[in-house]
Amino acid sequence: MIKTICSVGLPVDETLEIRKRRITPTGRKGEKKQLKRISVVTGIHGDELEGQYVCFQLARRIKAEKEKLTGIVDLYPAMNPLGIDSITRGIPAFDLDMNRLFPGNRDGDMTEYIAAKIMEDIDGSEVCIDIHASNIFLTEIPQIRINELHKEKLIPLARHTNVDFIWVHGASTVLESTLAHSLNSRGVPTLVVEMGVGMRITRNYCDQLVEGILNLMREMGMWQGETLTPRVPIISENYQDVSYLNASTSGIFVPEVKHWERLKKGDLIGNIIDPLKGQVLDEVIAPVDGILFTIREYPVVDAGSLLGRILRQEALAGSAQEE
Repeated sequence: MIKTICSVGLPVDETLEIRKRRITPTGRKGEKKQLKRISVVTGIHGDELEGQYVCFQLARRIKAEKEKLTGIVDLYPAMNPLGIDSITRGIPAFDLDMNRLFPGNRDGDMTEYIAAKIMEDIDGSEVCIDIHASNIFLTEIPQIRINELHKEKLIPLARHTNVDFIWVHGASTVLESTLAHSLNSRGVPTLVVEMGVGMRITRNYCDQLVEGILNLMREMGMWQGETLTPRVPIISENYQDVSYLNASTSGIFVPEVKHWERLKKGDLIGNIIDPLKGQVLDEVIAPVDGILFTIREYPVVDAGSLLGRILRQEALAGSAQEE
């Protein structure tokens, strides 16, 4: 069932609509109000398209085995349709980041009204998966980011989602105006997924997350189909676990290693080159032992540009001991 959750008029006799698809179990009409519900949200940022493919694959998988669905699945593939249509991260014309508007206000302006309607529609879900991609500059491995205020409730859920990494952030870094924080504050457990790269679809990452969502649904008693055994994620709760790589100079960054590769201190990660002079301006060297979980995708860099992130070996060892 396709439902319009919000409709507002635009200039020149046009309408902005935000729609969702609700998938319900067959033959259980009298039980709908008692069934558990999961909401899968994506497209808050118009240049993040990984979630589009996740929604497609999730709908396709469930449709193929509809008799095994025992809960309600709400898919929201385009929370910011104007941004997606125009390949714009924020809401075009308003110059606003949609993920800084929640929980919204029904009596506010158009953008605040939309945010409030989205909150109302998701409210009551057993869990919400808020899918984001990276920007056009960086590639991220499939990971879930959690603020420490809600980690006791969210980490057990995140373990079932088949991601590689769970990154717990300090409360001081939490933006209260995001969808995830607003929903978590209202008692709707919300997991923020970051993966892939902006303006692209990384199919293997998307497929990995689809398996994870189905596995989470199975754990929650919403899916009776077969699922793969989820990956055991690395969990980091200490900001010192992550080492940041920044460019020392402007130029073109050419990586020499692969994403999610184990590195030793002193390994060559890549070079910053000058194509005019044919010179290597700087060698980017791993400052610590660990795994490269973020890498620069867009090669043009300025001094200070983020080139990557390394999860330190100490965090890997700690996570393995915990398991």
